[in-house]
Amino acid sequence: MDLNQFQERLFEAGRNVGFTDMECYTRKREQFSCRLFEGAIDSYESAELFGLSFRGMFAGKMGYAFTERIDEEAISYLLENAKENALILKMDDEEDIFEGSSEYRADNYLSEALQEVTPQEKIAFLMDVERQVRAYDPRVTGIPYCTLGSSSQERSIRNTRGLALRDAKNEIYVAVGVKVEANGEVKSGSVYQATIDFESLNASEIARKICEEALGQLGSKVIPNKTYPVLFRSDVAAALLATFVPIFSAENVQKGRSLLAGKLGSRIGVDALTIVDHPFLPDGLASRNFDDEGFASRELKVVEKGTLLSFLHNRKTAKKDGVESTGHARKAQFNGSVSIAPSNLYIEPSDTSCDDLVASIDDGVLVTSLSGLHSGANPVSGEFSLAAHGYHIANGQIAEPLNQLTVAGNFFAVLQSIQAIGADLEFHPAAGGSVGAPSLVIQELSITVET
Repeated sequence: MDLNQFQERLFEAGRNVGFTDMECYTRKREQFSCRLFEGAIDSYESAELFGLSFRGMFAGKMGYAFTERIDEEAISYLLENAKENALILKMDDEEDIFEGSSEYRADNYLSEALQEVTPQEKIAFLMDVERQVRAYDPRVTGIPYCTLGSSSQERSIRNTRGLALRDAKNEIYVAVGVKVEANGEVKSGSVYQATIDFESLNASEIARKICEEALGQLGSKVIPNKTYPVLFRSDVAAALLATFVPIFSAENVQKGRSLLAGKLGSRIGVDALTIVDHPFLPDGLASRNFDDEGFASRELKVVEKGTLLSFLHNRKTAKKDGVESTGHARKAQFNGSVSIAPSNLYIEPSDTSCDDLVASIDDGVLVTSLSGLHSGANPVSGEFSLAAHGYHIANGQIAEPLNQLTVAGNFFAVLQSIQAIGADLEFHPAAGGSVGAPSLVIQELSITVET
């Protein structure tokens, strides 16, 4: 039977055994991945995954059950298990089945062109990338990884209160690492590109970008350890913002895991800082018309001109704060609990080029990569101390590359010390959504360079 038939029979059977309100949440995911090693396929995967979560009110309590099948046996399995745990589980908060928002957008985020790209075309493209990286320069000595992956996902929510929603989206990514060596000095570089437009991926550009970044680190120097003005390149700024996105979650605020508690309406950043969550970007990797509770998505200004205007809410946190959900409910897995995550959250860019940002710095550091974001950053306190690579900026120009450095500071202080914002908005697929930022000049951060 198809999904619609299954849901109708499930709801009918549920009513017959005493369930009142009921809901089905489904995800269907097709995924492909390929990894190369020295010109040959090292690993290959093509899979289709399906999952359905059911919940329903029984004897005034909510019960849950999950399945990866849709057949007659699954109907009885779901109802029996949901009934059993409804009678056993003790929930701290009352739950209900959402009847739906008054209006939804009907934007389409599934690229039909990407759906038509064959596995053979994807593998051929990846082999072209690896070939061009290897041939780019004789100082290229290794490619630690060279991977391409794609996925398409269909999501649906249907319940007995009249809600019936469905959407689909897809994406493709390329991740490559490179090692270069000269005069006994070894450096590395990496690139990660994700998009819904396969034609926008350019093997020559990927090879140039990754190799130039690694080769540019050769001949690295040392500068004095002190505080410097720091220019975070757009991809680095996006990665840093993604690490600290949890501070804007109402769930974390309510649980005492965000220092932004009590700060609504207060200034938390410079006047130039505006942070927006935009779920309707045509090419956004996390664009959506509704969240994982079926609440309609909407554009949200989280920070405007430095002032904190809103947290990200799901229905539970909104009810606790006496506000309306912002449409940011997120289930990491089909059978997971509901949390909070952004859609396409980003710092609004200016019209200042990155070159002009460099020119504004007399003695500073350009950071081009960060590592250790999971272990070296504390989203609660805002403190971070991260390994990085970058360049010295002298007299408004990019000068010598630097030995591996450590950049340290506090994210809340960073928001208050942004000196300039660039025009080069770039997104980083992280934090359960897609987080973006342009290049940012920070007034000063502690820089320690390895000797």
